[in-house]
Amino acid sequence: MADALLTPQTSLQDSSQVAVGYFAAQADGRLLCTLCPRHCTLADGQRGLCWVRGRVGDSMVLTTWGRSSGFCVDPIEKKPLYHFLPGSPILSFGTAGCNLTCRFCQNWSISKSRHDDTLQVRATPEAIAALAVAHSCPALAMTYNDPVIYLEYADAVAQACRARGIKTVAVTAGYIGDAARDRFCRLYDAANVDLKSFRDGFYQRLCGGHVQPVLDTLVYMVHEAKVWTEVTTLIIPGENDSDGEMAELADWMVSKLGRHVPLHLSAFHPDFKMLDHCATPSALLRRLRAVAHAQGLQHVYLGNVRDPQGSITYCHHCQAVLIARDGYQITAYDLRDGHCPKCGTVCPGVWTASAGSWGAQRQPVQPRS
Repeated sequence: MADALLTPQTSLQDSSQVAVGYFAAQADGRLLCTLCPRHCTLADGQRGLCWVRGRVGDSMVLTTWGRSSGFCVDPIEKKPLYHFLPGSPILSFGTAGCNLTCRFCQNWSISKSRHDDTLQVRATPEAIAALAVAHSCPALAMTYNDPVIYLEYADAVAQACRARGIKTVAVTAGYIGDAARDRFCRLYDAANVDLKSFRDGFYQRLCGGHVQPVLDTLVYMVHEAKVWTEVTTLIIPGENDSDGEMAELADWMVSKLGRHVPLHLSAFHPDFKMLDHCATPSALLRRLRAVAHAQGLQHVYLGNVRDPQGSITYCHHCQAVLIARDGYQITAYDLRDGHCPKCGTVCPGVWTASAGSWGAQRQPVQPRS
């Protein structure tokens, strides 16, 4: 509770607000939000740091129910997911707000938004599911900002999608409290979790949070909820780019998640409140990839750079090329029912008989009102 950061008292009256759970009354009359580890304590009319959950009277409300910052059909590799329905289109959408304060946020115009005009698109869960079907998307991604903070809306969207046979994907920082973790994780068929660093000091200094809840979420996703999980770490020069930290991170993944879980090492570019750091050199990403491989991780990919070699999925047993990529384009696909055709070894993931051909297209779309 000591690290809760409250916004000034504001009006929460809006047609999109919906009463939600995950709170407890305090002796001083405030309400404690238990959704995430921030544990914001709120007087009537206040919102938490995430900006989208707030107090009205004796209730907590979600102010972004049914409102989106936009919809787009993307390549699934953009999430990034490399072992889940490769080459397929995925309907992406988000809302606004975030429960972390990352100084290097590369999507800050949405995640840090405090303006209602960011949320111009209104859509019911059923309309979102119908939009995915209309554009032949086998999956929907909750992305752009973190679906943790709109958990109840995400739950309704996931249910509507599953009723239509659409799989659900979370792109998340995994910063969620114990009370809500099970419900959140079980909404999804796949997730990419942003593990920003393996150092708690990094999280405290640059993200306004702590690393342990993210590690707990990853373990729960993989072993309890059985969600297909991939991990992304944005490599920031001078901050989380040492060989030692990468070795520790990779060793933890091998021992706690499994050596088969893919790790994406993504290039940083100066943005938001971190304009004084240089962009990540490709050579640095390649060096850290070698470190992660040396610790036993089987699948380590490079992102935000054009590096076809760093995008190949190899058989971890015989090193045959199973999937080759050039950017978001699949250039070769050689899997037989999820197995290497040369040695028969299983490549963990969620596969189709052949790769999709969506490529690098990005298509903005709108739900029907």
